[in-house]
Amino acid sequence: TFWQHQPASEPRFGAFPQIMAPALQNALQERGIRKLYTHQAQAIEHILSGEHVAIVTPTASGKTLCYNIPIINQILTDPEARALYLFPTKALSQDQMHEIHELVTQMGVDLKVYTFDGDTPQSARKAIRSAGHIVVTNPDMLHQGILPHHTLWIKLFENLKYIVIDEIHHYRGVFGSHLANVLRRLHRIATFYGSSPQFICSSATIANPQELAENITGMPIKVIDDNGAPRGEKHFIFYNPPVVNAELGIRASSVRESRKIAQHFLTEGIQTIIFARSRTRVELLTKYLQEAVRGMKKLKGRITGYRGGYLPNERRAVEKGLRNGDILGVVSTNALELGIDIGELHACVMSGYPGTIASTWQQAGRAGRKTDASIAVLCATSGPLDQFIVNHPQFFSERSPEAAIVDPDNLLIMMSHIKCAAFELPFVDGEKFGIGETAVDATRDILEYLQEKHILHHADGKWHWMAETYPAEAVSLRSASTENVVIIDRTADERVIGEIDFITAPLYVHQDAIYMHGTETYHVDRFDWQRKKAYVRHVDSDYYTDAQVKSTLKVLDIFKEEEIESG
Repeated sequence: TFWQHQPASEPRFGAFPQIMAPALQNALQERGIRKLYTHQAQAIEHILSGEHVAIVTPTASGKTLCYNIPIINQILTDPEARALYLFPTKALSQDQMHEIHELVTQMGVDLKVYTFDGDTPQSARKAIRSAGHIVVTNPDMLHQGILPHHTLWIKLFENLKYIVIDEIHHYRGVFGSHLANVLRRLHRIATFYGSSPQFICSSATIANPQELAENITGMPIKVIDDNGAPRGEKHFIFYNPPVVNAELGIRASSVRESRKIAQHFLTEGIQTIIFARSRTRVELLTKYLQEAVRGMKKLKGRITGYRGGYLPNERRAVEKGLRNGDILGVVSTNALELGIDIGELHACVMSGYPGTIASTWQQAGRAGRKTDASIAVLCATSGPLDQFIVNHPQFFSERSPEAAIVDPDNLLIMMSHIKCAAFELPFVDGEKFGIGETAVDATRDILEYLQEKHILHHADGKWHWMAETYPAEAVSLRSASTENVVIIDRTADERVIGEIDFITAPLYVHQDAIYMHGTETYHVDRFDWQRKKAYVRHVDSDYYTDAQVKSTLKVLDIFKEEEIESG
């Protein structure tokens, strides 16, 4: 129904900053980087001048260098300087760690880069706190593992020069509102230790990058969005499967049609990513594709799935296989939508509309990461939203991606983080938690409420934490359970094959469910709610289960009623 051709564009270059350390410039030149793209040069210039910056350019445009160059350059000049990198997922953290390590190793300098997350062993944490020049972590770990224990991180907070927030467009809604409050807490602690860090954000294209970055960081932001990176030609196609029942308006399965399209690319040797909208669809598409190419030796073992629930070592193996070309086709949920380095894919197939214009461009952008030609195909489902998009392509092509909205001053979110902030450092009279003219009054009202509940104690102009609980532990940034259910295969011996978050576990691993993992089928013998374990055994099944979800609404209170005339 729609075919858009985007012509290739040539690169535009800018100069390296004059104050760059020779060791850094030599390392970049050894990697073939002899010039900067214009957006990189502009971003580095503004960062070096002390401005808070947001880099808003497409996938694979070199956003990472925009902050790595000035930060590494600063640390080489001042070895006491520290930087904190925030990534929304562990996979992105590991990806960026690999890139920074390569650059630092090539330079041969004493610059320590560490990852600090839930997997970091206790034995390594002391060294990270005292010696880490760049600490790579995620918002959840900052919230629960660093800020409440800031007295152990004095070296970091006294010398904190930069805070990098990668993929800031990912922080929308509740998650973004929580992050804004976490950064307010970080700013209080940094101020206490005498530092004033500079914020550097990176983002995919959204409607309101400056507004989002300013709402999350609380700082004035300079946006760099003039992309100077080259781009290969791209073809974007909307495909509507044929009608199989005109009376009911039913079309051919988007899963099977997506399989046909992807199979065509794969048999031609084109490295392809297929996005599916659910875990079950990922497993089905992977299975269908593997069965379709079973007789082709060149594709044997080169098609796999990727989603949350796979073990970390499985996901890392898939990412590595994509980078080195061992894996030719991958079927993924939106877990690979973010900017993890997965090499240079040339085709993208989306099985169903991702739900937003922004996500569609993000997924399409995973193909054609440099100057080669690429193609992206959106295969619609029979759903009304998909049908509207493919039948009104101008709605998609003529609109900018959606705005990312956050509300840092949401009362419940703000109150939970004021508790955490009071635990970390006492509030003083007149202090504000947030920005705006009403911030002081809003902060005081919440502090007084917490005093009434015997959570805080007010004395000598300060508000002290007096409860016995540890507040950060009770606050989940993603507004979902942080606990996972472990899936244990009991076919031969008890081994962990995967995990699933506690909220969605009843949909996939309920008693007698057929659970699909890596295209294999398992029968769920028992779901242990108390121990958060699902016990499964391998079976050869020609069917799978898909739980029906029914929602009911209950009116708890009525604040206002109004009659609306019909017609």
